[in-house]
Amino acid sequence: MGNSKIDIMSVNAIRVLAADAVQKANSGHPGLPLGSAAMAYELWAKHMNHNPKNPQWPNRDRFILSGGHGSTLLYSLLHLFGYGLTVEDLKQFRQMDSLTPGHPEYRHTKGVEATTGPLGAGMGMAVGMALAEAHLAAIFNKEEFSVVDHYTYVLGGDGCMMEGISSEAFSLAGTLGLSKLIVLYDSNQISIEGSTDIAFTEDVQKRMEAFGFQTIVVEDGNDLEAIGKAIEEAKADTKRPSFITVKTQIGYGCPAKQGKASAHGEPLGEDNVEAMKENLKWPSKEPFYVPEEVYEHYQQLAESKAEAEEKWNTLFASYCEKYPEQKELWGQYYNEDAGQKIYDCEEYWAYEEKADATRSLSGKQIQKIKGLLPNLIGGSADLSPSTKTYMNGMGDFSKENYAGRNLHFGVRELAMSAIGNGIMLHGGLRAFVSTFFVFSDYTKPMARLSAIMGVPLTYVFTHDSIGVGEDGPTHEPIEQLAMLRSLPNFHVFRPADATETAAAWYSAVTSKQTPTALVLTRQNLPQLAGSSKEALKGGYILEDSNKEVPDAILIASGSEVELALGAKTELAKDGIDVRVVSMPCMDLFEEQTKEYQESVLPKTVRKRVAIEALSDFGWGKYVGLDGAFVTMHGFGASAPAKQLFEKFGFTVEHVVSVVKGL
Repeated sequence: MGNSKIDIMSVNAIRVLAADAVQKANSGHPGLPLGSAAMAYELWAKHMNHNPKNPQWPNRDRFILSGGHGSTLLYSLLHLFGYGLTVEDLKQFRQMDSLTPGHPEYRHTKGVEATTGPLGAGMGMAVGMALAEAHLAAIFNKEEFSVVDHYTYVLGGDGCMMEGISSEAFSLAGTLGLSKLIVLYDSNQISIEGSTDIAFTEDVQKRMEAFGFQTIVVEDGNDLEAIGKAIEEAKADTKRPSFITVKTQIGYGCPAKQGKASAHGEPLGEDNVEAMKENLKWPSKEPFYVPEEVYEHYQQLAESKAEAEEKWNTLFASYCEKYPEQKELWGQYYNEDAGQKIYDCEEYWAYEEKADATRSLSGKQIQKIKGLLPNLIGGSADLSPSTKTYMNGMGDFSKENYAGRNLHFGVRELAMSAIGNGIMLHGGLRAFVSTFFVFSDYTKPMARLSAIMGVPLTYVFTHDSIGVGEDGPTHEPIEQLAMLRSLPNFHVFRPADATETAAAWYSAVTSKQTPTALVLTRQNLPQLAGSSKEALKGGYILEDSNKEVPDAILIASGSEVELALGAKTELAKDGIDVRVVSMPCMDLFEEQTKEYQESVLPKTVRKRVAIEALSDFGWGKYVGLDGAFVTMHGFGASAPAKQLFEKFGFTVEHVVSVVKGL
């Protein structure tokens, strides 16, 4: 192995810091950082364009640690390269309020490109970043100006490759020929329960080859030269993404733990850390000690990295001079507030006075937004004719046409959502993803990551209730609305008509740090006279009672608002005067002032009925002990929608009788 002394010292510095941090916390995963230190160093030091002085440089190469449990690998790199993480931060690994949490967290630690907890998620998000790079390059690059030109590197292990999400995502990446995606597979054949042979014996290279990847194998995970050669070979293939298998030993360098499952998820133990330092010929046994020459070496590397950005800045300035219209477009793409102009656009809020499904109304809004926001990109899991999410005239994103704005994810909801997150994390684009609402179950882990990261991805979920009808209980959502509403930092919007649907989309594309789900009907709904932009407050009075204190309040969302209005008319005949509140988004309603909430749902009115053709879970806080529910209490059935609504009590007569029962 032709590794120079300073290179070996630099690799071992990563190992020592990682092992010391885990040991001090008495918690963590030292195995991956010890095994992967060499490939991570080689990549960051010699092949990756990044500037520690400006972690947000748009044309930087992206690095995602998909095996997020190995976070001390990333923290050691960020510390050594000068991203602002101090030794003190490393000593606070996994402690309260530290910059070094157990798994890397986006927006929390400079230089972390994505929150990677669940294994495989980073693989999916990396595909999204590579997709975003390819699209932006197609939009902005000119023959002599490659202003968007960078790689996405993702490092993960056996667990990431076992999770189904990586297969979904890589199958699509191969189909799309995303050649700037480079996967580093830390292959140590150990998982928590022992050797991977107990559950994982397939030929991973052959699988990746079948997906359409170039596959490369590095036999010795400590051979920097071989790793470097593999990375250059990966870059040289401009037709296919690349998958580099690097054979490593988990816990490398620690004599008692090397290659064993016990190196994975527990501290090495103080004696073992000392033995490791001895084995690696480290100059001191003092915790967190790194020789000055190693720090100097990393500093020189970091300074040379800054040159790549300086070069790009010069290139970008000439580009803007020569193509002022492109400069303006770039400004639009990278302006987080671009969507706000929609609020005053009359045409955006206009609609036809006819009954229509909110999925179709949403489709009409997408056709309007695509012109107002040129950076809107999105698609569905093989359902765009049903979810109405196809942008007419915008072309299909494919290997032949990276400029296309319509994405075809195939039947891959989980990867779709991760890829959507990756597109948003990359910057410059506003993404949406789409499927039937019942299959939001397949998107949930990644929707949760959207919320944790503060990534305002839009989820378009259609066929939102028993209104699906003939497809039956497997396709009729019941508990999904409650599930998504229970997610912190996540807006769930179930609009009742065109105005509320327009409000939902406006809210989604102007959101800075909160993802939004649009939950839409298959069946036609009437346009409501009282609906307004007040829907942006999440809940508002749609039709009030004539009394100062209403006899009761009916609260509904989506398709059931029409029922509430019908019941109000019938109740009035019997002298019962009720208020109807439309509640398209509980989450936004909760963000309003207490005064506003009280004005809509005054505490003095205790007779309240929630009407929604889904589970009643979560409605209790608005209905109270004296209220009642017209909701679903079991699964649906297979029959025409109209018959199902009658069977399950979603009729004006039933709502009237429930109100009278109060």
